Amino acid sequence: MRPDGGDPEPDDYGLPHVDVVVPDDARELERDMAAYHRERRRRRRRRRVRRLVRPVTRFGVAIPIIAGALLIALLSGVLMTAFGPRPVPRPTGAQLAPRPSASPGKIGGLLPDGRVGLVPDGRTPTPLRDLRPGVIGVVPPAYECESVVAELATRTREYKLNFWLVADPRPAGDRKPTSLKALKACAGTAHGGTPLILEDREGVLAAAYAPEPGTIGPTGSGLTAVFVQPDGVVTEIVRAPRPGPELAGRVKSLGTG
Repeated sequence: MRPDGGDPEPDDYGLPHVDVVVPDDARELERDMAAYHRERRRRRRRRRVRRLVRPVTRFGVAIPIIAGALLIALLSGVLMTAFGPRPVPRPTGAQLAPRPSASPGKIGGLLPDGRVGLVPDGRTPTPLRDLRPGVIGVVPPAYECESVVAELATRTREYKLNFWLVADPRPAGDRKPTSLKALKACAGTAHGGTPLILEDREGVLAAAYAPEPGTIGPTGSGLTAVFVQPDGVVTEIVRAPRPGPELAGRVKSLGTG
């Protein structure tokens, strides 16, 4: 600065003088150098963060919100599948009919004396006569899933009954028995209820109630519905049933009988 307080006189290059203090000991600059390096690191971190979040924030906050919602939905689905309740037969407090009017395996009689595997519970052996009250659907070999499966699932749930699906294990020429995988896929189409899957390797139910595999005609190619009362008595055997008020009435009679 000039002694008279005016503007500083320019140097030989036309630039004004700047007061710069150079310390005698360079160690006095360590604090300033540390602050300088901290600021540089901070700026580098900010640049890296901006590069990472730029694709997500390009469209505003909508993308992060949607991604978070999808992640929560996915995790909820996985947890429900792993730990959610599995379908189990509705227990009945009724006793088995002591003196049915017909022999086992016939209309008016109890279910045959035997066991089947309840697939959702690791094929737990289950006495056939514990399958009550409800409807047992016996499907033939190479079964093509019908709308009646969804109808029966809906109606049995409506009246607090059970609905089981079981494959006829008897072969029919070149048609193989319906696999458990196909049976589960068919049960999955029933959104109004949850059919329970049975495995009857001995074919006890099919031999008692379903027509011989390969039978020609509508009654030989569709599902066979077996209606079982709370006391274990089979009231009806309907081959190739069709959705409608008549079928709904038959299911309702089990819940009110």
